[in-house]
Amino acid sequence: MTDAGRAATGRLPWQLLVPAVVGLAVLLLPLVGLLVRAPWSTLPQRLADPTVREALQLSLMTATAATVCCLFVGIPLAWLLARTAVPGRRLIRALVTVPLVLPPVVGGVALLTAFGRQGVAGEWLDTWFGIRLPFTTVGVVVAQTFVALPFLVLAVEGALRSADARFDDLATTLGATRWQAFRRVTLPLAAPGVLAGAVLA
Repeated sequence: MTDAGRAATGRLPWQLLVPAVVGLAVLLLPLVGLLVRAPWSTLPQRLADPTVREALQLSLMTATAATVCCLFVGIPLAWLLARTAVPGRRLIRALVTVPLVLPPVVGGVALLTAFGRQGVAGEWLDTWFGIRLPFTTVGVVVAQTFVALPFLVLAVEGALRSADARFDDLATTLGATRWQAFRRVTLPLAAPGVLAGAVLA
């Protein structure tokens, strides 16, 4: 057995094992508490309540719509970051990750300043098209897309970077356009990353 094999099968170092167990406990304890304290006896009656049912349907609908929006704009953005040398690529990647580090309150204020009635885009949407996003279902979808988009972009970008770009070049040399190469070669290769990003979104 090689030295690497012995290291892989040796005793687990407590310096790594203890923090890993603590991290797992931090993740699991809230879920255990939720399961223990959940009102299981009255859950069927609560779910039968029209208000609760409507809230669940709205949440499912907005989450699905936000995921579709993330896929629609996130996959091309990830491709742009992973497969092109567009100027300012590092800046674009940094801007994509901004929603990940913004506190929820700051993110909400940012959305209002952008899409509120007096916002940068909201005032224009209201004046020209009569569209008002705050406190609407569409507004919820926009907010969810804003929060979830970075997860999908980063996951898909990583998948695209790990996929061999030579297959794209081979497809184009055989007569395929860049769009055809992306649709028939690149996207299938990056499918696991797209699926992971969609789940995270």
